[in-house]
Amino acid sequence: MQTVGMVVIGRNEGERLRLCLESLRPDLYPIIYVDSGSTDSSVSLARSLNVEVVDLDMTVSFTAARARNAGFQKLLEKHPDLTYVQFVDGDCEVLPGWLERALEKIQEDPKNAVVCGRRRERFPEKTVYNRLCDIEWNTPVGQARSCGGDALMRVAALKEVGGYNPSVIAAEDDEVCVRIRQAGWKIWRIDADMTLHDAAMTRFGQWWKRATRCGYAYAQGAFLHGAPPEKHFTRERRRLIVWGFVLPALILALLWPTGGWSLLGLLLYPLQALRISRRPGQAKIPLKQSLVYGVSCVGAKVPEFLGLARFYSHRLFRKQGRIIEYK
Repeated sequence: MQTVGMVVIGRNEGERLRLCLESLRPDLYPIIYVDSGSTDSSVSLARSLNVEVVDLDMTVSFTAARARNAGFQKLLEKHPDLTYVQFVDGDCEVLPGWLERALEKIQEDPKNAVVCGRRRERFPEKTVYNRLCDIEWNTPVGQARSCGGDALMRVAALKEVGGYNPSVIAAEDDEVCVRIRQAGWKIWRIDADMTLHDAAMTRFGQWWKRATRCGYAYAQGAFLHGAPPEKHFTRERRRLIVWGFVLPALILALLWPTGGWSLLGLLLYPLQALRISRRPGQAKIPLKQSLVYGVSCVGAKVPEFLGLARFYSHRLFRKQGRIIEYK
């Protein structure tokens, strides 16, 4: 266990941060907490638990990737012999037994670089938005193309690819995993509960912002790694363009020539939502929840397209992208 260190990133997480840090056993493992300009008591809380704090320079554009890199670098400065690092978001609690399961898997093969498990939503019953997050976290088990923000990583693999890309404002984990796989390493999603996440999503506006961020991530990811054979996020980008812009624009353009009959094209949206809700991966989800998830996936294409447009606007005018926060 002395070969494992922890990096936690957060901003104004409050009591969620306490649960996170205490679940990582600061009395047993070296932990670095990277704070991104909190205005609450996060920094003093971390220090009261004997956790070393890195205050991220907020005069430079903030990204979670920057925070993860800062924590990783500080961790290795203090403990250069570490073999593995567990990354955790500050709104997540690591579940008992996770680290042992993850270490067992990553040590099976020296080319195993990343191991992640099942992230669960802490209060899925509170809001439909929390429930949607819980469904989203349920990714397939087996060798994977990417991980989320919570994952156990091999230090050598992350160092080889140069860490996270600090310019990526969302889905930075997917982006670094592209480079890790391209370097010949393996990524695994195992059948084990890993963390409890607190999305704290109670308003439609939060869901909208999160979808906008997702669209930005698809656009940026495809821009960076969309070329064959990777084609990273190109399918997602194409779908959001079709459903979020092309189809509604076509329906509106044909409204007058067809005498309003083009509005029948709107029926494609509920049909697509139904198709998504009946995917094989949704089989174990209650029908009502599955249908809501399908509607959310289709409805999100509009804010996702706005996120895509924001990315290309930033490229056109050479503006620095800024993180899109939903809470």
